[in-house]
Amino acid sequence: MSFQEKVVIVTGSANGIGKAIALSYAEAGAKVVVADVDEQAAENTIDKIHSKDGQGLFIKTDVREPEQIVQLMKQTIENYNRIDIIVNNAGVSRFKSVYDLSVDDWDDVININLRGTFLCSREAAKYIKENSNGGSIVNIASTRAFMSEKNSEAYAATKGGISALTHALSMSLSSDNITVNAISPGWIETGNYQKLRPVDHQQHPSKRVGKPEDIARACLFLTDPNNDFITGENIIIDGGMSRKMIYEH
Repeated sequence: MSFQEKVVIVTGSANGIGKAIALSYAEAGAKVVVADVDEQAAENTIDKIHSKDGQGLFIKTDVREPEQIVQLMKQTIENYNRIDIIVNNAGVSRFKSVYDLSVDDWDDVININLRGTFLCSREAAKYIKENSNGGSIVNIASTRAFMSEKNSEAYAATKGGISALTHALSMSLSSDNITVNAISPGWIETGNYQKLRPVDHQQHPSKRVGKPEDIARACLFLTDPNNDFITGENIIIDGGMSRKMIYEH
């Protein structure tokens, strides 16, 4: 898949899954905008892009701030004259007891994960729709939208919201030739993969824990113009874990 001359914004792309997504698009020829609040880590991502002769730009963006999202789009247009794809990856979690989770905690997770995804999608779409062939939006949800551990209420609510937001946007933006899809990762190891235990891998039907590159490849697939028949979908990438029936013995 080639993304030559495409302009791609990836939020939360200074580290982890977002970084892998940004690097993958750059390697495929895209001009990549790294949008994050972590300046040092984001610059490291840009350095990696440039070291492979890719094109990349860092725009500091806090998706809790609507005006910063507007400026993200404007600066992208000023530098690259177009926006083709946005991957909404920025997100946080607050795993606290339901009795201890404050309103501020709740609002912060909602504003970053869910409201930020909506606002970034809306503002990017204003420019994507001007392209003769439209473009794509990918939202990073989570398998926690469908299954949970305790003390994950705020995070689960936002990821479920992102899943619903995705199919709603796919209908609203279809007339503008914009596909909208979501990816729900399971366990994606963003730390030291070599420190994982054999049991960590073996509990997955795929027999391995996921890597950020697994999600990045799916983003490229969903945003390839040849795959514009896919929209409104939420693709689960979890090594089969959410299909695994577990009995207690």
